[in-house]
Amino acid sequence: MKLLFAAIAFAIVFSACQTKEYASYTNNPVLYCKTVKNLNNAVLGNNFPPMIASRIYAYATIAAYEVVAVGDNRFQSLAGQIKHLPALQHGDTANVNFQFAALLAFCKVGEALTFPEGSMTDYVAKINAAADSVGMPGKVSNASKLFADTIANQILAWSKKDNYAQTRSASKYTVTQEESRWVPTPPMYASGVEPHWNEIRTMVLDSASECMPVRPPVYDVKNKNSEYYKYLLEVKNVGDSLTEEQKHIADFWDDNPFKLNVVGHVMYATKKFSPPGHWMNIVGIAAQKANADFNTTVAAYAHTAIALFEGFISCWDEKYRSNYVRPETVISKYLSQSWQPYIQTPPFPSYTSGHATISAAAAETMTYWFGDKLQFTDTSLLEFGIKNREVTSFRNAAMEAGMSRLYGGIHYRFDNEAGNTAGTKVGTLIVDRLHFKK
Repeated sequence: MKLLFAAIAFAIVFSACQTKEYASYTNNPVLYCKTVKNLNNAVLGNNFPPMIASRIYAYATIAAYEVVAVGDNRFQSLAGQIKHLPALQHGDTANVNFQFAALLAFCKVGEALTFPEGSMTDYVAKINAAADSVGMPGKVSNASKLFADTIANQILAWSKKDNYAQTRSASKYTVTQEESRWVPTPPMYASGVEPHWNEIRTMVLDSASECMPVRPPVYDVKNKNSEYYKYLLEVKNVGDSLTEEQKHIADFWDDNPFKLNVVGHVMYATKKFSPPGHWMNIVGIAAQKANADFNTTVAAYAHTAIALFEGFISCWDEKYRSNYVRPETVISKYLSQSWQPYIQTPPFPSYTSGHATISAAAAETMTYWFGDKLQFTDTSLLEFGIKNREVTSFRNAAMEAGMSRLYGGIHYRFDNEAGNTAGTKVGTLIVDRLHFKK
């Protein structure tokens, strides 16, 4: 009899330890950050332009958030708050581990929106194997997978109605001889990227133009007293006298997902995270610094990803409205034929700065979650050989990201300032209109 009681006691203790171990594994916010980073790597590897990357992050993080919101009464669904997101069907949630299901829903949506197919298959296999190794019961694993699929499939169906597919066959940007109008820049001379991105369905903004910035200065390069000429000359003068600190800022926020290097007759590409990828990395760093729990981390990622997505739609609406010429084009024509910017000019119009806009939008959502005094070290670029920067606040980081474009020689000051102002409006509207917390 004593042996029987001992065996029963051992079984109970062993079962409890297993339960505690798998719950601890799945409820680790660092695991979610690693999962987001895995998608970030897939986006980087497949050369997605930044605005398309923001779309991938938005839908994937919303899927994860909608999963945890079902299991945590601190949070509420975004269905209905995002007007065109319908109420989601949940099915049977008995035995669901919501954190594990959130990981799987994130991966399923992220993989479906990237290509080639299978970008996260190996990673999903690893987290499934890890869950098994720490004793997740089969009924919990199966219920979680089914629930993840249920939510992910509904988010994917919703995503297909955002006009993205239709814009794949839209007309290309038309180059004209008007001097103030953007033209392709060296060394790629690529056509304007995503000129119809303002046709993508917004989630929170009433329209792509709701946060339209002020009009840029009138192009006037022949009058040395004109407002435009002064801004143009500033770009050249700053670029000609960069300090080491300014170079580091320009390099750190360059975030060029596909830089074409030309050495003699040899051309090769180097990659870094795109601007939204950089900010998604920052969310993870900040969440860990703030000791945020798993579900709060998921919510902060989703909120910020939506800000990035809306910021790009808003900014691209202006870029292809004003079609403003890049400083590199004008400087090399009128001031110095041999002049080159410190970093490579991206293939789309100048006004406003996309990086300034989306950074300011992201800064507002992150300030909502983590406050305006969280200080941390941004280690995002170490893997690309660029040293860290200290962050004193999200808004200061956004301002620095905007100014980096002046130091890099790819934007006028007014591009950055107007972008920051517009992006702040976008982020503020998102914080005001979307209520994650009950």
